[in-house]
Amino acid sequence: MSRKTAPRPARRLPHLTHHTSLITLGVVLLCAPLLGACGARRTPDLGRIFAGARERKGKRPVIVIPGILGSRIVNRRTGEVVWPSLFRSDVDGLSLPTTPDLAANRDELVAARIVEAAKLAGKFGPEVYVYYYLIRALEDYGGYHEGDWNNPPEDGDADTFYVFAYDWRRDNVESARLLVRQVEALKLRLGRPDLRFNIVAHSMGGLVARYAAMYGDRDLPASDESPRPDWAGSNFVSKIFMFGTPNGGSAEALAVLLEGYSVTEGLRRRVHLLNKLSREDVMTAPSIYQLLPHTGQARFLDSNLRPLAVDLYDPETWRRYGWSAANDPEFREAYARGTARGQEAPTGHGTLAELDAFFEMALERARRFHEALDARVEDGRDAPVRLFAFGGDCEETLAAPVILRDERAGRWVTLTRPKSLKGDDGRKLPRSAMVRAMYAPGDGRVTRDSLMGLGLGGARQSALYETPLPVAYAAFACGLHSDLQNNKTLQDNALTLLVNELMN
Repeated sequence: MSRKTAPRPARRLPHLTHHTSLITLGVVLLCAPLLGACGARRTPDLGRIFAGARERKGKRPVIVIPGILGSRIVNRRTGEVVWPSLFRSDVDGLSLPTTPDLAANRDELVAARIVEAAKLAGKFGPEVYVYYYLIRALEDYGGYHEGDWNNPPEDGDADTFYVFAYDWRRDNVESARLLVRQVEALKLRLGRPDLRFNIVAHSMGGLVARYAAMYGDRDLPASDESPRPDWAGSNFVSKIFMFGTPNGGSAEALAVLLEGYSVTEGLRRRVHLLNKLSREDVMTAPSIYQLLPHTGQARFLDSNLRPLAVDLYDPETWRRYGWSAANDPEFREAYARGTARGQEAPTGHGTLAELDAFFEMALERARRFHEALDARVEDGRDAPVRLFAFGGDCEETLAAPVILRDERAGRWVTLTRPKSLKGDDGRKLPRSAMVRAMYAPGDGRVTRDSLMGLGLGGARQSALYETPLPVAYAAFACGLHSDLQNNKTLQDNALTLLVNELMN
């Protein structure tokens, strides 16, 4: 019996009103002091450029993988949407249980659909278009139609895209293995065991895709074993298109563990209209630790802006500097009483011994995940899956936090945002000097070097770029991390590569 899916209603263009999305407003505010430099930006007319792509048949199917916060999180029993949501749920927190058995730390929340758009302030508030324009570009310009994983259309092996929604709080290896199993099941339903997909991934989704391609359905090896990629996932992955993927990690992940996370990055320190991830929430999510800078990318400075050796994988480092809620005396006291803020889920409570064991395991898991992504094919063979990098390099992006001692308060202070200060050697360091020392070109969250994998060590695997990653093509534009996937210049580059690849 033939399988057909009901036609989906056409996506409507967003109604433009006097309301402006906070992401757009953030860009406006960033440009305001430099209006002469920002100017009016011209964007490619994708409708004209790809006028013939909609009619071109036989394009390799695509899998779309969102980044952190990019999938809706709902209660599996009640259906309540916990993320994105204006207010915190009365029943479900976004915190996971905290025991050293990371795989068992589950709650009632599951991933639903990708977040295309989100209201930031109720019915009449501004709307942020998260993945709406990416999905629209695939449909309207690329000539793809969306397929259902469980009931794919008859032509679901070509000209089709599938969205992989996953619980972005959980371990990225777990998400990658779930992706592999979901794809293999889809290939069986399509009767195409030989089918390979192109993956379009944003941010952390690129790490999930890379692990799946490199290791297939394998878990990380034991801590005393070196990871050895066999590229088992190459039997279903052709190319990976990465938008703002932190291949070398992101110093912003440390800032998130210290301060929490908000999607309103342009106004992150001024407006918190949307229910954000608190630092208590992110402390429980293994994926956040896996976004930390890798050994080759981790940079820290002392109060004189000199390099400071810091081992991010050592729990003692975090205890010394008081990093994360797990090492905050006030939070620990509340946690021990079972009244910790951000631990609304009943399963979120435990003993301090469990909390400490969880924290150590999360850091160890991050170390092994980084080693797995940074591992190279030992016999010198070329990687069978090529990477295509799309990023931003116009925004000042945190690359080197500053750690200094507040002797009066008797504690360490970690600066993740620049401000003028006086060094131990008596020098006055203006904010401009701090910016040059702490920041690097990027998209506001991921540096250009991290996207390209620079500093990770290993032999060059790219024919075009000085990087140990198998990067076949790279393109950059001016844009914030959360909006790269919607950038028309980057979409132009990505679509050109996607729609011109016809399967044999």
